Parts: sequence; structure tokens; C-alpha cells
Amino acid sequence: MLQFFLSSWRSGFRNRMFLAVFLLGLLLVGVAYLSASFSPRQPRTVALDVGLSGLRFSLVLFVITLVQDLVGREIERRSVVLTLSYPVHRASYLLGRFLGVAALAGVGALILGLILWIAVLLSGAHYDQQFGVALGLPYWAAVSGIWLDALVVAAFALWIASLSTVAMLPLVLGAAFAVAGRALGAMVDYVAAGADGQAELAARFGPILDTVRWLLPDLSRLDWRAWPMYGLPPDGATVALAVIVAGSYAALMLWLAVRSFGRREFS
Repeated sequence: MLQFFLSSWRSGFRNRMFLAVFLLGLLLVGVAYLSASFSPRQPRTVALDVGLSGLRFSLVLFVITLVQDLVGREIERRSVVLTLSYPVHRASYLLGRFLGVAALAGVGALILGLILWIAVLLSGAHYDQQFGVALGLPYWAAVSGIWLDALVVAAFALWIASLSTVAMLPLVLGAAFAVAGRALGAMVDYVAAGADGQAELAARFGPILDTVRWLLPDLSRLDWRAWPMYGLPPDGATVALAVIVAGSYAALMLWLAVRSFGRREFS
């Protein structure tokens, strides 16, 4: 497993996509800095909100692209056959790749998080807003939640890559999964609240969403930006439950990926 982790680590830094996504992240941080000018009363809050959204977008794009490149393309090019010809377990190959992606995503989250932290500080340098943002533990907790979010998406994309014969499928379905998982919580809350009085809409989609909740994780529960932005810390039990659910779902995806990959025939 270690050799596959190290090879993923080295390949990730040599990959042009790593540089491209990193530059995209820098661009989005720049957008966050500029967006502060649209709110003269709360520039840092606006910059932080936009920046955290950009950070999640960059990390999710980064992990699904890495999974596609490190696993999907190797399967498509049949180079994985040479790798598996050595006396190594297929599970070690997949788990090593996943740990490499997780480590690279952690580095990306740390670097972009530091840059965003500086951008938020600079955005309010000439104005002391009434309710300041918390850029200590609350900020890094929010960044950690985004990193966990990206790992769940990466585990799902890895499962798709273990099944697919099309290299682009992990990228496409991974992106769709990230969007659906993030929107699920808002849709469930909206329908549960009565859908603004639209009883027919709530009755039609309520049972569907109840079923979907058993198939998809609610990734919005890992969004803790209200803590650094407004000083509203999440409930400890809620955070623990969100982490447990995310970790369990990622573990399930990895188990399915190992099972699927172990039974797959390579010609």
C-alpha cells in the first residue's frame, strides 16, 4: 500500500491538473477578496463566505480529477495490468491511491486555506466591522469540514472508477454526486417545512427524498462556515454525527470499490 501511496503523491505533484486546480483556487480566492468591496459593512464576512465556497469547488474538482487520472486512466490504458502483475493485493492498490488523493487534498486545503486566510484579513484592513469573523479554530474547523466533504466525494469517484470502462465517468458522476450531496439537506428541509405551502409538491417529493436520504450522504452537514462567519458554533453532537456519517459512507464506498475491483477481469 505504501508504494502506491507514494506514487500517487509524486504523480499528483507532477500532474498538470494539480497546478491547474491550484491556480483556479488562487483565482477564486482573488474573487473572494474582490467580493468584499460589495459589502462595505461586512467585507470580511462576504470574502470568507465566497472564499470557502471557492475552496470547496476547487478541492472537489481536484480529488475527482486525481481519481480519474490515477485510477480511471490507468484502467483505460491497461497500465494497471502491469502493476497488478506483481504480488500485490488489489485492495492495497486502491487504498494506496485513495490515501494519496486524501493527502494531496489535505495539502491543497492547507495552502489554499492559508491564502484565503490572508485574503480575508486584507479585505477588511481599512474597516473594523461590527461583528468580526473568527479566523482561529472556527476557521480551520470549517476548512477541515470541506476537506472531509472532498474525501467522501473522492471515495465515491473511486468506486465508480473501479466499475467503469470509461475514464471520464468518475469525473462526471463524481461532480454530480458532489452537487446532489450538498443540495440534499436544503431540499429535505424545504419539503419538510411544507414547501412554502405547496402541499402537493411536498406530498409528491417527500417520499422520494426520504428514500434518497438512505442512498446519499447529506454533505451540507459538513459545512460549518457559520462558526467563523457569525460566531455560531455547531452543536458538538451534530458535528460528531456528521463526521461519523461521512466517514461511514466513505468506508462503504471504499469497501464496494475493493470488492468490485477484486472481481474485475483485465484482458
